[in-house]
Amino acid sequence: MKYQFPENFWWGSASSALQTEGASDSGGKSATTWDHWFAQQPWRFHQQVGPQHTSTFYQHWQQDIALLKQLNHNSFRTSISWSRLIPDGTGEVNAEAVAFYNCVIDELLAQGITPFLTLFHFDMPLAMQEKGGWESRDVVTAFGRYAQVCFDLFGDRVLHWFTFNEPIVPVEGGYLYDFHYPNVVDFRRAATVAYHTVLAHAAAVSAYRAGDYRGEIGVILNLTPSYPRSQHPADLTAAHHADLLFNRSFLDPVLLGEYPPDLVALLKQYDQLPACLPGDSALIAAGKIDLLGINYYQPRRVKCRENAVNPAAPFMPEWFFDHYEMPGRTMNPYRGWEIYPPGIYDILTNLRVNYGNPRCFISENGMGVENEQRFAQDGQINDQYRIDFISDHLKWLHKGIAEGSHCLGYHMWTFIDNWSWCNGYKNRYGFVQLDLASQTRSVKKSGEWFAATAANNGFDGEQ
Repeated sequence: MKYQFPENFWWGSASSALQTEGASDSGGKSATTWDHWFAQQPWRFHQQVGPQHTSTFYQHWQQDIALLKQLNHNSFRTSISWSRLIPDGTGEVNAEAVAFYNCVIDELLAQGITPFLTLFHFDMPLAMQEKGGWESRDVVTAFGRYAQVCFDLFGDRVLHWFTFNEPIVPVEGGYLYDFHYPNVVDFRRAATVAYHTVLAHAAAVSAYRAGDYRGEIGVILNLTPSYPRSQHPADLTAAHHADLLFNRSFLDPVLLGEYPPDLVALLKQYDQLPACLPGDSALIAAGKIDLLGINYYQPRRVKCRENAVNPAAPFMPEWFFDHYEMPGRTMNPYRGWEIYPPGIYDILTNLRVNYGNPRCFISENGMGVENEQRFAQDGQINDQYRIDFISDHLKWLHKGIAEGSHCLGYHMWTFIDNWSWCNGYKNRYGFVQLDLASQTRSVKKSGEWFAATAANNGFDGEQ
């Protein structure tokens, strides 16, 4: 059967400044929390590969954009580095950074590729972290000003803006589960970080609206559907709590302009609510978006807790559920993630039924595989598993669109093998292989498949 997608569908990929640019201590850029953490604890990073060089986009942007064109991208998302653009977070704008981002934007447009720009993709400037990071309202204010600077500099050509990429991840990593700096485990502080991130998002949206720019603004959320083990009330409640904490804590404010009452009641019951100030709710209500980016990688499967909570242990989301391993599930063994393509359809259906069917697109989807050199044939990585992964997800995406979901595009993570936080280059995600020693770029089989799919605005596949 032919899977045909709507006219002007966005075909492309996503990346971020920190994971691709490299040049982390040059070009006038200041340190991020990642530069600092790597200097402090290099052993926490796979093979002790840090963020200094990453995928050298800062040097090779022209060559990389030519490859995007070769892969028939009509759109491409990356981020601006706050610490590159405004090195101390609040002061002077770095002219070298402005020149770099102008070159990238202009070259994308010259190649017929629409730029999608994210303002914050996990890369907190160290200068801002030292003022408290997202725990500080001063940093929220500074972010609003940084957003305004970006809109003024680039908003004449960039028509698709995103305030944050996966804002729940710095909350989980930095303040709950110890996989991002500052490695705090404290739910109340995590709740404050999450709340202030929503305020920062809303401040940026308000600045965009006030400036009357001619594009649109949104946010990128990693939505992880919460599936209960069974229809037993205790399992359903566990799934509801997981959904409130990990999905609706950001989804409801950005789409509905307010928090779910159930979530507020839950945090209040356990004395974990962040401090709110007069004017906050009006600001949040003004932060409603034009376009939602959806990152989907895996489902979350939960069941009710098997054991009582230890009341002396730190308060955590897992007070409300246990993780559940569904028998017979398909796994990506390298990342430890379940592969479940229907999840993408379930997300779109939930948005259509419960959130007024917002304009959205799949902003990330992908699979990381270790030691891909195993699959080299005649000098090319034969990653048929990635083609199967993408096409399986696109079939469910197609079904969602056929039923009326307002989904406008599909972006893969990622265009070129890039550096991945604490995992370095352990798992490869790209359409393009990056040879780290020589910096040679070569298109994988999946890249050729994607180029053909984008050119045909669809693909042939089995039902």
